[in-house]
Amino acid sequence: MEKFVIHGGIPLRGEVTPAGNKNAALPLLAACLLTDQPVVLHNVPQIRDVLAMRHLLESMGVSVETLGDHSWRIQARRVDPRGLEAETCRRIRASVLLAGPMLARCGELIIPPPGGDVIGRRRVDTHILALKALGAQVDYDRLERLFHFRAEKLRGADILLDEASVTATENAIMAAATAEGETILRNAASEPHVQELCHLINALGGKIENIGSNTLHIQGVPRLHGGEFTIGPDYLEVVSFIGAAVVTGGEIRIRQAGPQYLDMVRLVFRRLGVTWQVDGEDILVPAEQELVIQPDIGHAIPQISVMPWPAFPTDLMSIAIVVATQAKGTVLFHDWMYEGRMYFTDKLSAMGAQIVLCDPHRCIVQGPSHLIGESVESPDIRAGLALVLAALAAEGKSVIRNVGQIDRGYENIDGKLRALGADITRITD
Repeated sequence: MEKFVIHGGIPLRGEVTPAGNKNAALPLLAACLLTDQPVVLHNVPQIRDVLAMRHLLESMGVSVETLGDHSWRIQARRVDPRGLEAETCRRIRASVLLAGPMLARCGELIIPPPGGDVIGRRRVDTHILALKALGAQVDYDRLERLFHFRAEKLRGADILLDEASVTATENAIMAAATAEGETILRNAASEPHVQELCHLINALGGKIENIGSNTLHIQGVPRLHGGEFTIGPDYLEVVSFIGAAVVTGGEIRIRQAGPQYLDMVRLVFRRLGVTWQVDGEDILVPAEQELVIQPDIGHAIPQISVMPWPAFPTDLMSIAIVVATQAKGTVLFHDWMYEGRMYFTDKLSAMGAQIVLCDPHRCIVQGPSHLIGESVESPDIRAGLALVLAALAAEGKSVIRNVGQIDRGYENIDGKLRALGADITRITD
């Protein structure tokens, strides 16, 4: 078990480059199953969840060759749908992304329910409904805890997703890419990583239109060929570094940050008194931040809520809460998606934050709070990184345990923070 020991109160300074988007890398790796030709992916983040997905592909007979620090060559020349390593599937949420491409490629997959962060119930019903609409049959063995997906032939369909689920959208896209006929996918998620998946499939010979919208038109093609693709920056990591600079009173430049994806985040952070400048593909976070929460009209307490893209994403709620602890004023946070997202706030309260947990979905933050170092445990990827930010802002020493959770989503986060001047050490117990 590894932990971070952090001595806070040091303003961050310097430059940092984010890793490739984890939430893009996972479906892109799954999409490589759609062709027997080689696919080269660049800017692949070296994080635990991505390495676990690589292990799953290799367990089914897929060849994955490392070409450099962040480039992989994947070739699914032959695939064994029954060779899947079940224990790894139960550890990561992204294992469910294998269902769509495996139905398209082999017509079968047996897989346990996916794992991932414990932030509340994460249903797979939308995946199943979408794949059934394309012609799949899905059975669930409750005793063995296994899903059995099978399809003799997938055919295009007009599909209205019952929720704008990112992974269900991605599964439907991959299944429809080589299905017979046209698929219209409505109420589709449109996050940057969903867009990247569509662009990859098109680069391999697919025909997907209306990319970036909530209604995708997918014309199935008989087969896909090989190709090459570069994964974009992880906007969640970018905003994490923005938050780290703000709470420490630091000044940093984030290289190749993909600012075009941060318009809504910029609006929300402006309500917390946070600003930054855009310089080409870079983001400059200045040391001088107002850090005053803007009330709503009539001096009402403002509310920050998560919604599907392009609104404020749920994965940034934890970071925004920590930033709000350092801003003057009161703000209500509301995450209706996951009933466990807010539970990490008790750890912030132990560090001195003024937070009222109203219910599993809402909390009120009043700031600014003088944080004091504490020993806490990382409950999930995003809350874990939020606790790192709180420790960087706190006076004294903090210990963050169970940092393997953070490593699932952030590549060399401690090394990057040290390069910016943070006093952070990784220790193995």
